Amino acid sequence: MSKKLLLKDAHVEGIRYFETYRKQGGYTAAEKAFKMTPEEILEEVKTSGLRGRGGAGFPTGMKWSFLAKPEGVPRHLVVNADESEPGTFKDRYLMEFLPHLLIEGMLISSFVLGSNVSYIYIRGEYSWIPDILEEAIEEAKAAGFLGKNILGTGFDCEIYVQRGGGAYICGEETALLESLEGKRGNPRLKPPFPAVKGLWERPTVVNNVESIAAIVPIIEIGGAEYAKIGVGRSTGTKLISACGNINKPGVYEIDMTITVEEFIYSDEYCGGIPNGKKLKACIPGGSSVPIVPANLLLKTVNGEPRYMNYESLADGGFATGTMMGSGGFIVLDEDQCIVEHTMTLARFYNHESCGQCTPCREGTGWMYKILKKIEKGEGKMEDIDLLWDIQRKIEGNTICPLGDAAAWPVAAAIRHFRDEFEWHIKNPELCLTQNYGLANYADPIPVAASN
Repeated sequence: MSKKLLLKDAHVEGIRYFETYRKQGGYTAAEKAFKMTPEEILEEVKTSGLRGRGGAGFPTGMKWSFLAKPEGVPRHLVVNADESEPGTFKDRYLMEFLPHLLIEGMLISSFVLGSNVSYIYIRGEYSWIPDILEEAIEEAKAAGFLGKNILGTGFDCEIYVQRGGGAYICGEETALLESLEGKRGNPRLKPPFPAVKGLWERPTVVNNVESIAAIVPIIEIGGAEYAKIGVGRSTGTKLISACGNINKPGVYEIDMTITVEEFIYSDEYCGGIPNGKKLKACIPGGSSVPIVPANLLLKTVNGEPRYMNYESLADGGFATGTMMGSGGFIVLDEDQCIVEHTMTLARFYNHESCGQCTPCREGTGWMYKILKKIEKGEGKMEDIDLLWDIQRKIEGNTICPLGDAAAWPVAAAIRHFRDEFEWHIKNPELCLTQNYGLANYADPIPVAASN
């Protein structure tokens, strides 16, 4: 059974409220932190090996250490709660059921960074959650954990919740900052990075909800103890949003030492695939990471078990591996159509492109139109190569990673499931009434060559 650090009290009735959270030991980490110096806390975070839980996996302590500290210029912490990646809902769970865990993590982080005014930028579609967060903020303020002269230390901190307008692009940190300033949410050119020139041109750290919540157990048990959980550079625990064709969808906390097979089939986690169906494919890190077929999901190309951590999932690169990403774990059974699935994702990225960069603005639309043709039985063989060419011209040629996020799912689908695309083209009428089942593939699905 995985050790629980973030969700250990999630089952406690009333844990959303300050009084119950406090009885369960809440805000003791903050009290401990305020007896330390910001430099000592930063060292604990570095020692913990905590990596950003929003997708990129960049070391949190290192990111904090980049924050510029010019004399007389305010600094800010901004929590990225714009959780819009299809298949990802772990941050929503934390904010809805454990808001004080996030507030406590923000308080400690703000103390380290010297942020007297910090923000939570929340996805517009999470319409009911700002009220929960604002109530928690008021409770913390009434108890002396926010506001002026917190715990008699002389440190002041206010936290504000800002609702987004429902744009996926605002999950990118610089687009988020533009939106927070009241502008259109277009990504900025980098450098300068937010740590130097962020919100209102002030030094700013932008961190994911889960990343900030993880600061609490790091202070509670110490960075060295936190680093002992997990394996290698995948330290601590990770929240996984499990969905798709599984018996037990939900949010799970894992310590990143379990295998992918155990996560899917164990009763402790996903509980297997309904109706005795076979596993066909999986997107293990949210919609923007490469899809992998069952044989490469459960084992690496060298035949070693695949584990639920950053390094193991990435083993083999994009040719035979994938990414941990945001932890949005989407399982597809044998009845699912890869072409339709890829088309649906392409439609999403086309709709969410901000339009600032030509490769993304035009390319996502082209990919969606071509995939729609193939899915409807109107495609041609040359369309597959055209799709491949388009995604290659998008990747790496945009200001922000949304272009890459749109290209990678298409590239992986063609790389691993080209037979299925060709079947749709060769069988224009049949593809409208049935899917290209798992039985049509060799067992296992052959490993694609890297392109």
